[in-house]
Amino acid sequence: MTFPRFRAQTAAALSTLLVAMTGPVHATGLDLPEADRIAAQLAVYNSETPGSIFALQPFRNDISLTGADGLEVTLTSMNPGVNAWFILRVAGGDHGRARFYHLENANPDAWQVSLVMDGDAPAIRLESADNTLDCAPWHGRNSELETAGAEPLPYAPLCDGAMYLRNRVTGNRTSREAIAEFLRDNVIFGDSIVNLIKGTLFQDAYLESSQEADTEDAGAVVAALGQANLGRFPVMRAAPGFDLVGAEGGMEAGSWYAVEDAPGIYASMMQPGMISDEILNRSGETNWLDGVERGANVYLVAFDMRDFEIGYELGTAHPAVGWSSRPHGAGRDWSTPGPDGIDSPSPLVMTGMLSPALTDRVAATFTGGYKRDHGAFRYGDMATFNHGHHYGFMVNGAVLSRLWPGLSTIYVTHDGTFGMTTWTEALNEEMLPHLRFARQNGVPLIAPEPETGESVPGDRVTQWGAGNWSGSAEAQLRTLRAGSCLREIDGRQFLIYAYFSTATPSAMARTFQAYHCDYAMLLDMNSQEHTYMALYPQIADGDWIEAEHLVPGMASIDQQSRAGVIPRFVGYADNRDFFYLLRRE
Repeated sequence: MTFPRFRAQTAAALSTLLVAMTGPVHATGLDLPEADRIAAQLAVYNSETPGSIFALQPFRNDISLTGADGLEVTLTSMNPGVNAWFILRVAGGDHGRARFYHLENANPDAWQVSLVMDGDAPAIRLESADNTLDCAPWHGRNSELETAGAEPLPYAPLCDGAMYLRNRVTGNRTSREAIAEFLRDNVIFGDSIVNLIKGTLFQDAYLESSQEADTEDAGAVVAALGQANLGRFPVMRAAPGFDLVGAEGGMEAGSWYAVEDAPGIYASMMQPGMISDEILNRSGETNWLDGVERGANVYLVAFDMRDFEIGYELGTAHPAVGWSSRPHGAGRDWSTPGPDGIDSPSPLVMTGMLSPALTDRVAATFTGGYKRDHGAFRYGDMATFNHGHHYGFMVNGAVLSRLWPGLSTIYVTHDGTFGMTTWTEALNEEMLPHLRFARQNGVPLIAPEPETGESVPGDRVTQWGAGNWSGSAEAQLRTLRAGSCLREIDGRQFLIYAYFSTATPSAMARTFQAYHCDYAMLLDMNSQEHTYMALYPQIADGDWIEAEHLVPGMASIDQQSRAGVIPRFVGYADNRDFFYLLRRE
């Protein structure tokens, strides 16, 4: 059995690594541990089955303090390089047995988090260059932690809103109503928590936010995107569910149109049968497209990544971290609860919802990849080693399932660099210390040839089992699918999301080739719930966040309440994982 191992490094090499990982200089906080400790934690991480959610965090660090009353408090940063997720352990004193809480920093760029003695009692300290806030949310009868934990909210504010307690929720109607009321009262408009943090309590800390990017004329970006490589360019009567600039008479197939009130976002549509013969007739790369998928509509949305940051969140249930039922033989070890030795991320809590601290910047959301049971190989060579290649994922620097070589991966680094590639052992060694988000889902639809750099269909596009492409409930390979691709134009990155009303992997690969993509991968499939995509236009004087959906059927997935429509992923907790795009500040 082969495992992607982080190369053993000397203390001197790890010291160099720590310097490279260090971000902007802040006040005191939970920093990266010493090189020797990282080396020891990496050795456990690279073992066959690390065995705990803490063991999956090779860069974690912690502080433990004991108060005069015997209260023991431990604060663990899951990844000090990201400074977002923390586990708080409280035990002893009046608290009795140990309890664990998952805390999230509402603004990791501004606040360093540590544990200090406030007199003879421990306290959480949030500190920037100009501000210091101490809080002990476990203190007293009906403590702030107890009150926050009793709320039916995925994110309950602590420490004057500087941190959130991540609560376990199921997304039932009661909690959705509570979340909607919380967001309306505290986040979206008015005297919101977001505005309160940015404008009053912690005003100075936010002075370091990056400058707004210059907005380029939409027509210039459309010209840069050009046209897809099609054999014909008819005007299409159908259109995505967005208001588009210049598409009043219909959309020309393969052309791009700016989305109204959504700077940096562009839409296109086509049918795979329109792709030029020079692409469709290349032999040996894909299967031939049948008449149904040749005439099936494909909707695409492009994001100019100069204008956006991308992030990723797990759902409350999917993808899980235990075993898929698919691997067999040497690909599955029944003596362990999962491929990483765990079957739950506890005490980490997955919310299935965007952090309220980010809601005022959200531009788009779309569902992620396969759930765990489908996210591993049943057939072919990849089913029989590396634990069956369960698709890996990481959120806010915390590894929840290890990344495996050979799998298509969307990733974001600490500094916001976005990429899409086939993971390798070399990347695991070089990039693991720098990753903030990552999501794997299968093998590539298209990828650059090493010799020529030309993007061609992946070598498993035509292999149903060995590619783990799945299909509909009726076992048909052609079904509703979603995918994404990365395209670079003169050093500018575009993330393109594509919705295929029915397609095989071959039709997807040919479409992404026609749109000049550099790399493309599958996301999810089979229903509009699993291929959901929504934009949130910037509308002046609105009283609530409005969602516009790629196709009309996706609107039915949002929730109705007495307060109005509650958008999925933004307004309530969902059981599926998702990506989100934020407007740069």
